Amino acid sequence: MALQLMSLEEMAAILPAKARLMGFDLGTKTIGLAISDVERRIASPLLTITRRKFTLDVEEINAQIARHDIKALIFGLPLNMDGSSGPRVQATKGFMHNLARFMALPVATWDERLSTVAVTRELIVQDVSRARRAQLVDKLAAAYILQGALDRLSRLPQA
Repeated sequence: MALQLMSLEEMAAILPAKARLMGFDLGTKTIGLAISDVERRIASPLLTITRRKFTLDVEEINAQIARHDIKALIFGLPLNMDGSSGPRVQATKGFMHNLARFMALPVATWDERLSTVAVTRELIVQDVSRARRAQLVDKLAAAYILQGALDRLSRLPQA
């Protein structure tokens, strides 16, 4: 199978009217997952996967994709603050390309700069303990990333 990496505009043109998307915050130790509603208005945190072996991670991702009838994926792209690509961008792209061997869903990326910072600050404002923040931050960052992409999709002309 080939990775179907595309822009959000290209994705919007091929998605059915009712289609749930999955957002990813890919870290070195965890993968945060979030899902949208079928009308693609609201992103909700789903879960955090503790990374083990790639094949085990893919099994869990595929199980969630099947369970929630996901039609497309949005990966947070960890660009440097100046907009350039660094090692984390290359690692994310590598993960996406490896994942494509196991599924054939459309994939788009969304700039995730400061997503974890924004989520962490909000959790601190809400007086969430450090331990609880560690449990929540990845899936909340995935929801933050996915919500940004959903907001952009909602502003695109309807096909």
